[in-house]
Amino acid sequence: MRDIAAHLRAWQAAGRPFAVASVVAASGSAPREPGAALAVDADGEAVGSISGGCVEGAVYELCGQALASGTPVLEHFGYSDDDAFAVGLACGGSLDVFVHPVVPGAVPGLAAAVDRVCAGSPVALARVVDGPPAQLGAALAVAPDAEAGALPVDAVAEVRAMLAAGRTGLLRVGGAALFVESYVPPPRMLVFGAIDFAAALVRLGAFLGYRVTVCDARPVFATARRFPDADEVVVDWPHRYLDAQAAGLDPRTVVCVLTHDAKFDLPLLERALRLPVAYVGAMGSRRTHRDRVAALRRAGLTAAELARLHSPIGLDLGARTPEETAVSIAAEIVARTRGGTHLPLTGTTGPIHHDPGPEGQS
Repeated sequence: MRDIAAHLRAWQAAGRPFAVASVVAASGSAPREPGAALAVDADGEAVGSISGGCVEGAVYELCGQALASGTPVLEHFGYSDDDAFAVGLACGGSLDVFVHPVVPGAVPGLAAAVDRVCAGSPVALARVVDGPPAQLGAALAVAPDAEAGALPVDAVAEVRAMLAAGRTGLLRVGGAALFVESYVPPPRMLVFGAIDFAAALVRLGAFLGYRVTVCDARPVFATARRFPDADEVVVDWPHRYLDAQAAGLDPRTVVCVLTHDAKFDLPLLERALRLPVAYVGAMGSRRTHRDRVAALRRAGLTAAELARLHSPIGLDLGARTPEETAVSIAAEIVARTRGGTHLPLTGTTGPIHHDPGPEGQS
């Protein structure tokens, strides 16, 4: 719902009723994960997506019906071998979609959650998607230090725990099923080295949803004008900046070391490889990598710590330009955080979409 929160807030402010369809469960090769949402207002305007096209039309109709009836509905979409032209997922996966009609002002929990999402503040939105009919659609917004809406008191602690872990999914409380959507600040990408390769990587990092910081000790290169897509550009010694940020980094953070200079690289990597971050990569030739590993080993890093280093950084795509190199780095980051094999899909079997695990949750 993060992608459509601004639209929902505008509709609420204008007093326009709307219906929200949310993916609450997915299996197989379903195209979207739980939390993907499509919303339709009373005038028929639609925003968002829940399947990339497979069942959008049917869900759009469900939203219209829910607006007319005022009744929430939980619908299952799958693939039927008996009728390949029936509404469903040709990919062979399945989706459970909850459609929730909303009259502005009538669901304070949803309104509070939308406001916090738009403000970039952490919040978990819990809604009853299955259970007693009178409870369907009941919503609770839970922030780290407050809550708004109405759900059983015993659900609050569990929803807050899911928020702390950044988890989205179903939660059983009593005889009801709650769908909990956790919204936490975007993961961070720290790019060290204000070079042309960094500029290309910053653009891709922002595109992937990271909050991107560029850091370099050289003020002539580390400027906002050279990195307009970065959220911040910092002039500081890389290891000193990392030390200052360490307490605020989490297992979703990725660290990309592009400085390619031992006086910057070594003290930075010595610290980064000991932090609980998702990814640490460093640019350089294979000879540079061997020299770097030897120096880090002499500095006291263990074999397990050194094994976390992705160097030379990126996947082997044959990249040459800064843009191609950025794609190879971004591809490795996605594979690492999503549990990918790094292999072409044509040469693999099994599920296309991987369980992201704790490092990929958001």
